Amino acid sequence: MCNSAPNAAPRGVRLHIVLCGRRNAGKSSLLNYLSNQQSAIVSETKGTTTDAVRKPFELHPVGPATLIDTAGLDDTGALGLQRITASRRALQQADIAVYVLDELGLDEFDRDWLLLLQSWQLPILVVANKQDLAPLPTEHQHWLKGQGIKFLCLSTQEAKHRDNLVEQLVQLVPADFRRDPVLAADCYRTGEQLLLVAPIDSAAPKGRLILPQVQVLREALDNGAIASICRESELASALAAMPTPPALVVTDAQAVRQVAAQVPDSIPLTTFSTLFARAKGDLTAQLQGAKMLEKLEDGDRVLIAEACSHEVQDEDIGRVKIPAAIGKLTGKQLQFSVCAGHDFPADLERYKLVVHCGACMLGRAEMQRRILECRRRGVAITNYGLVLAKASGVLERVSAPLLVADADAN
Repeated sequence: MCNSAPNAAPRGVRLHIVLCGRRNAGKSSLLNYLSNQQSAIVSETKGTTTDAVRKPFELHPVGPATLIDTAGLDDTGALGLQRITASRRALQQADIAVYVLDELGLDEFDRDWLLLLQSWQLPILVVANKQDLAPLPTEHQHWLKGQGIKFLCLSTQEAKHRDNLVEQLVQLVPADFRRDPVLAADCYRTGEQLLLVAPIDSAAPKGRLILPQVQVLREALDNGAIASICRESELASALAAMPTPPALVVTDAQAVRQVAAQVPDSIPLTTFSTLFARAKGDLTAQLQGAKMLEKLEDGDRVLIAEACSHEVQDEDIGRVKIPAAIGKLTGKQLQFSVCAGHDFPADLERYKLVVHCGACMLGRAEMQRRILECRRRGVAITNYGLVLAKASGVLERVSAPLLVADADAN
């Protein structure tokens, strides 16, 4: 079994390349061309692609990526509008947008979409497909150059263009994506001890660790730290057994109150959610968002945003524990809504606060766009762990190790 297979990589660490454009422009053909497989149905009939088609593949030398083929942006009818909404949602996940043109080239519709994608600060590659039928007009090429948009003319009927296409995509990979995000590695040195605390409740997956725990453990191995893991019920024994105090204790936010009471103030303490607030998003912005909890009033709306869909449990953190913690902290009668997966509401102005999960299943680009959109709409955003830390009175303590590490780096 090859552990480097692209479909073995977690969704949140893959490069997301979204193919978009008009119906019948050749998006599905391009997906098959890039993946070297017949992954998407190709037809001369407009609107063949309805739901997004996802294909994991390896983009050398970058690493695992996901190609996402979307429905045409010019789809029509009531169902077509829903498909356009789904395509737009897919573009919010993109690290790179590939806008596909057919033999007719650019028109005002395409220009408007390209300018919108540029406003999202999204790397764009325009692929003029079907060049075996007609070349991209010179005036269209001049417009793209004037906007600073890279473009490539090809035909998916000719294999010789594929290497150049891959090279263009590699050049567009964001610099942030090329750097491995730091979770906790700047909070300890090689050879130091790291202690993770992982509660096991009814919502914990059977027989395995959750992704944040796995990623922090793997990072510790990569950086030569000595990592241990225990439940909160064994924390005191684990600390007593260590010959020297750990350089850092990382706990699940749901147990932060119990863990903080057992870990001496002299030992740095943080949570998995706090680590991911920094690695996937903007820790400073989300710390500021946590302050909005103090300003909530009766009737205010709070959005709980989860990056993954799962069966709701009695002890569900987003639907049960977070609302309960906020209600107890504020003493206010609030209205809570939940969105899951890649759904993120367009009417953010309805909400006073967005409380996001750690986003371990989202790419950094998608989480950054969510934060940016909240900022544009004047809506505060924070995350699960920061809310629970504030409710437990330890927000400053769990954020301190990361703020110190960031200050030292600068």
